[in-house]
Amino acid sequence: MNDILPIVLSILAALVVIGGLIPVLLKTRRNITRYPGTRDANDPEIRSGGSTAVADRDGTIGGTAPEGADLEGLDTTTVPDNAAGLETIPVETPLPVAGRLARLRERLARSNNVMGKGLLALLSSDRIDESVWDEVEETLLLADLGTEPTMQLVDALRERVKVLGTRTPEHVKTMLREELIKLVDPTMDRTLNVQRHADKPAVMMVVGVNGVGKTTTVGKLARVLVAEDKDVLLGAADTFRAAAAEQLATWGQRVGVPTVKSDIDGADPASVAYEAVKAGIEQEVDVVMIDTAGRLQNKVGLMDELGKVKRVVEKLAEVDEVLLVLDATTGQNGLNQARVFSEVVNITGIVLTKLDGTAKGGIVVAIQKSLGVPVKLIGLGEGADDLAPFDTEGFVDALLN
Repeated sequence: MNDILPIVLSILAALVVIGGLIPVLLKTRRNITRYPGTRDANDPEIRSGGSTAVADRDGTIGGTAPEGADLEGLDTTTVPDNAAGLETIPVETPLPVAGRLARLRERLARSNNVMGKGLLALLSSDRIDESVWDEVEETLLLADLGTEPTMQLVDALRERVKVLGTRTPEHVKTMLREELIKLVDPTMDRTLNVQRHADKPAVMMVVGVNGVGKTTTVGKLARVLVAEDKDVLLGAADTFRAAAAEQLATWGQRVGVPTVKSDIDGADPASVAYEAVKAGIEQEVDVVMIDTAGRLQNKVGLMDELGKVKRVVEKLAEVDEVLLVLDATTGQNGLNQARVFSEVVNITGIVLTKLDGTAKGGIVVAIQKSLGVPVKLIGLGEGADDLAPFDTEGFVDALLN
């Protein structure tokens, strides 16, 4: 009996030790699957869990809250790529850029766009008189080109037709293509400012009115950036629309990036944006993308709130890119939206969604001429790969085919 007692005690001691190690091992496992991107060797360990708090109840992480931000009751959490924190969800990858551009051009060419076809028919007429030029002007105006760009294009076409004295379909198409490319302006810088700084991530805000597809655009763009080997973090600063944060987190899960969001309904969006950028700095990500609430451009209070979000974020890092998402089917109303948003947050680029079906291609020119801001991205549908960089020549070719 005395010989057996030490053995029993040893077994019990071993079981106690193993029992103490199990929670540590499970926590370590969650940490491993917590951030799916390629991390640098000097990156700090990211706290684990199915929904990991990155902020204390006062909305801060051992720091000073931004001036003007409402942090009362804020509970900001980072949602990992897998909601349970224990198993990895397969990460989707986008089509190559060339493939997406080709598919977008094909879809645009098959859409109900009549701008290019109508112009070609008019300019190929046996006799081009003033009535034909009037119809050309009307076609361009109906395509949402805008008054000034319309007159500019018509004057250029008039001069070229007069000088060349030719109206064969091939020459007309070449002439029209060249003038449209000039009007769309291939010299504009359409690159996205998403290069990480020495010690901080690039910060991108996505803004626009209700229903234009901001959250979907953020998700699709995150998908593209991940495919370019960038570490991305999403910030769900749309705290007004029901389920907006969950929608963004779902996109994050699909593409394998974390999402910083608030568990408090109606939380201060500036505070959520602040915490997202702070988490991005701590985790040394490349890009922080902030999804903002949809707001009407004629509501002063809402627009002021958007300006506040940008000011609060800039207490931590410079905002490198402010993308305005516009529904291309809204035509000139979209142009009015763009003007107001540009006054509040200094727009750096335009994302045109739904540029198929009833959309009119002239809005691209009108917006760029009015704001001096380039269209950087174009979307032609709801699919995950229906977003691609805007290509001037490809866009014009699609209009004329």
